[in-house]
Amino acid sequence: MSQVFEGYERQYCELSANLSKKCTSATLLDGEQKKQKISEVKNGMEDAEALIRKMDLEARSLPPNAKAMLLAKLREYKSDLNNLKTEVKRITSDNANQASRDELLESGMADAKMVSADQRQRLMMSTERLNQSSDRIREGRKVMLETEELGVSILQDLHQQRQSLLHAHDTLHGVDDNISRSKKILTTMSRRMNRNKWIIGSIIAVLVVAIILIIYFKLSH
Repeated sequence: MSQVFEGYERQYCELSANLSKKCTSATLLDGEQKKQKISEVKNGMEDAEALIRKMDLEARSLPPNAKAMLLAKLREYKSDLNNLKTEVKRITSDNANQASRDELLESGMADAKMVSADQRQRLMMSTERLNQSSDRIREGRKVMLETEELGVSILQDLHQQRQSLLHAHDTLHGVDDNISRSKKILTTMSRRMNRNKWIIGSIIAVLVVAIILIIYFKLSH
């Protein structure tokens, strides 16, 4: 193994252990002390990143067998440094959240002590708008009821008109039946009249022939 890599590795391991201890102690501190400790950890992480870059360059300059083994180690160190960064972010976030909570608490306490005439005026205006909204709702319900009554009246009128149309249809149907019967009677009468005409015509023809024959026989004798 490269002695140069071992030297960087030893420095990194010592630095990583030191940074882990500082992270642990930072979680137990508050205020400016905590910020100072976090700042020290961040500076130390920059040094750790520099050592990892140096180890990476040294490992890549070695023969393949040694390089593969050292790069595997280097991946573990990079993972360790990423975990450390995640821990610092968590601590920083907790610190920021605590500061935000303190600020909100102070702001809330200040607001609770300042009930002004302006706030009371806004409350009165809100109450008035609520009353106006209630009046509009009542008016809307009144209009809705009137519309419903009008709709019922229209439906009743339509029903009556439908009944009238049905009655008219029945009457027309009866008239059609009467017309059909009258048409049949007239057709029958017309046929009988035509038949009677033929009969009368036939009788007249027979009588004429008979008269002619009688006159003929008389003249012959």
